[in-house]
Amino acid sequence: MTEHHIRLPLTDETVEQLRVGDSVFLSGSLYTARDAAHRRMVEALSRGEPLPVDVRGQVIYYVGPTPAKPGEVIGSAGPTTAMRMDPYTIPLLEAGLRGAIGKGGRGQQVREALRKHCAVYFLAVGGTGALLSKRIRRVEIVAYEELGTEAIRLLEVEEFPVVVCNDIHGGDLLEQGKARWRQAEVLEG
Repeated sequence: MTEHHIRLPLTDETVEQLRVGDSVFLSGSLYTARDAAHRRMVEALSRGEPLPVDVRGQVIYYVGPTPAKPGEVIGSAGPTTAMRMDPYTIPLLEAGLRGAIGKGGRGQQVREALRKHCAVYFLAVGGTGALLSKRIRRVEIVAYEELGTEAIRLLEVEEFPVVVCNDIHGGDLLEQGKARWRQAEVLEG
């Protein structure tokens, strides 16, 4: 397992180097979006309309941050469950999205689409929203402001810590972990 310090946006060459379990520290711009914003973006694509943001080469962080306290850029910014975005992920990958950040696993179709479209799924640690927010330097609402916490935001991040969960080589960190656990149970049993 390797440690990578990556300046966003993602390139195909960078994505190809990433392997399941690698520690990654992202710096630069990424977008936030959750269920409601994803639904709107996919509806726009299905009507042949442009997206409100250009997702080519970009990473979307599945987060609905809490309001910022005085003197802070953002409130708690922990990841949301990624599988909820699975119905919307493939059209966004087809539009050029190269990465997503969330918690929990992805469905088989999304894992296959990540490989096909040279994209990666990163895990951020759930329950660490207050700590993760310390890596966010700037926040700007860029689309769907009426959605409140689910609006699309542009985040400027510095050394934002994630782990590669699904790579383009077919690796799945969560499935590997389950297999090791099962093996350990067999050995102990």
